[in-house]
Amino acid sequence: MTNRTIGAIIVILIIIMGVFAFMNREIVKDVQEAQENREIIIKDDQGETKLIFDDIVQLDEEEFTATLDTSDTDPEEQSYTGIPLMKVIEKAGITIEDKNQIIVRGIDGYTVAFRTQELMDKDNLYLAYKHNGKFLKSKREGGSGPYQIIARKDQFSQRWCKFVVEIELR
Repeated sequence: MTNRTIGAIIVILIIIMGVFAFMNREIVKDVQEAQENREIIIKDDQGETKLIFDDIVQLDEEEFTATLDTSDTDPEEQSYTGIPLMKVIEKAGITIEDKNQIIVRGIDGYTVAFRTQELMDKDNLYLAYKHNGKFLKSKREGGSGPYQIIARKDQFSQRWCKFVVEIELR
């Protein structure tokens, strides 16, 4: 392959990346605004609903503990405040009877999927907004919020999702 061919391929790839960035700029802007306004977008095949922080905290918050186990630390029980994820989905007016999975997305691109059975499992999936009595800070502020999905029955905390901005039911 000649230098000219390699250069042409690089130019084409840069153009393609630019086109995708241009196409996604509105989506990224909406997601960033949602995080800054402490909103969550909940959607299914019927459409989407935005819940604001006041909508969520009116759902009878619960304090709970969960074991945080990272690759850098030993397992340690932590205290959180939040809402069972099932209540948040119900608040959005979405039924789960014909759904198989719940997909949670963070602003950093991290995505985790749960089966609907995990959602219905009592005391398992929570949308947390406080850690040790303090509100979760945004990613920009060095935190893990404003919302974080806590999967209490996940033994190694690998399916927890920080910076949650979107929940999709399929």
